[in-house]
Order: sequence, then structure tokens, then C-alpha cells
Amino acid sequence: MLNWAQARGKKYGIPPRALLAYGYATVVMAKTSPGCHLGWTTLAAIARVESDHGRHRGAKTAADGQVSPPIRGVALDGTNGNARILDPGATARAGHTVFAQAAGPFQFIPDTWKRWGVHAGVDYPTLSAALKKAKPVVPETISGSPDNIDDAALAAGRYLCASGGDLATAAGWRRAVFAYNHSDAYVRQIHAAASGYSKSAR
Repeated sequence: MLNWAQARGKKYGIPPRALLAYGYATVVMAKTSPGCHLGWTTLAAIARVESDHGRHRGAKTAADGQVSPPIRGVALDGTNGNARILDPGATARAGHTVFAQAAGPFQFIPDTWKRWGVHAGVDYPTLSAALKKAKPVVPETISGSPDNIDDAALAAGRYLCASGGDLATAAGWRRAVFAYNHSDAYVRQIHAAASGYSKSAR
């Protein structure tokens, strides 16, 4: 798969390390949720829009998939048209109200990560068993990090497949992407990016 990512990285304008994460997530989802038909181009399109494939504000992805410096969105405090979402864990630790921030190359909010986050680096038998038996939540020991592009890509794949069903259908694909971000403009943006990757792949 490394050769696959390296050969296509320059062609698509995507860092090979990021492509490796999208490709692996697609393979895992094909095995654990074969009816989903998730394509790597959808994951790539979301990561492009959310963080420029983990390069937002000069961030870089290390060999182990960790993106640094960590990518954080604005505080979701209800201002400037944003949703108002509290971060319960951070609020409890701080003793005062802390608003959630989207984290990592796929921009997960804490509650969504808690439900869908997974460590992509565990051995495949353990990973496969966890994904099949513990939907949506996996054991905390393998919940991973939204700041790791491998973990984030796989978590995004899980969320999309659960939300859309069969992504090979137009309705299923739209349902999945709309669930990721409740915006028709966002769906159009992801569709345009994914279509561009699909065309260049021919």
C-alpha cells in the first residue's frame, strides 16, 4: 500500500502519508462493513476541506501518523454562526464552562470522537473484532487519537458508513456526508473535491 500512496501522492497533490491513511481506512471498512462501499476519494475530500490533508497552518504528519502541531478549530460557543457545544470532560476538569473545539485532520468534536474514535494501529484481528462487536463505541484502550491521521481516517470511515449505509448510492453518499456536517454547501464542496480525485484517478 505504501507504493500505492507514493505513486499517487504527487498526482493528486496529497501527502503520501495521508493517502496511506485513507487507503488503509478504506480497506478496513471494506472488510468490516462490506455493504458500505466507502471510497478513499471521499475520505480524501473531507480531509482536504477540513485540514488540507493535515497541513493546516503548517502542520505536518509524522511517520507514525501523528499530526503536529495539533489542529484545532474555533471554540464552538454559539457565536459567528457556529453551534454551541460544550466539552463535558474539559468542563469537569477545568471547573468552568469549556466549549468544544474540533480536533485533528478530520476535525472531530469530542463527543463524536468518543463514539467513533478508534486506534488504527492495533493488530487487525483485535481491530476487526472491536469494530464488529462494539458499534459505535470501542473499548477505551483502543479509542485512538483524533490527532493521528490513521485513527482519524478510520473513525471518519466508521461514522460515514454508519450514517449513510451504502455509499455507492447517491442517496447514501449524500446522507453520510451531510451527517458529517449538516450543510448542503459542505456536501457540494466534498462532492466536488471527491469527483476531482476520481477523475484524476482514471
